[in-house]
Amino acid sequence: MPSFVITEKCDGCAGQDKTACMYICPHDLMALKEHVDPSTNEVKMKGVNQEPVQCWECYNCVKICPQQAISVRCYADFAPLGGEVTPMLGSDSIMWTVKFRNGNIKRFKFPVRTVEAGNVDIFAGVGEGKADVARIKEPGLCTQQASGDPRATITPA
Repeated sequence: MPSFVITEKCDGCAGQDKTACMYICPHDLMALKEHVDPSTNEVKMKGVNQEPVQCWECYNCVKICPQQAISVRCYADFAPLGGEVTPMLGSDSIMWTVKFRNGNIKRFKFPVRTVEAGNVDIFAGVGEGKADVARIKEPGLCTQQASGDPRATITPA
């Protein structure tokens, strides 16, 4: 069930040239489109999933939307039929609210970070973190560990 934008809630990320959902979508499906408000006939830019069939249902757009204007019709194994799932992203956790058809509400909180924001060392455990150009023609795999661990290589017979 692909994501869809609730146009009444979407503000196009306050007139930015790129919305949060456009930034986060791994398949580049989200776009800004003109939307005419039926009550005022005012034209505003709103987010839209331009290819719903291609949606990976990763929930990235749902989680990042500051207006909670994006929703996904959930599968029955995730939320009961007719249930509605709303995330609230915090600095260190995400709170999922599930509203069931009968009106019951359940909330689940999960951590989203293992380190403080901005403190990730992407070269940790990879030697000096620099590519060794002299080894460029050596056989290996594209997924080989940059640390040069010999167990991660395949040597031709």
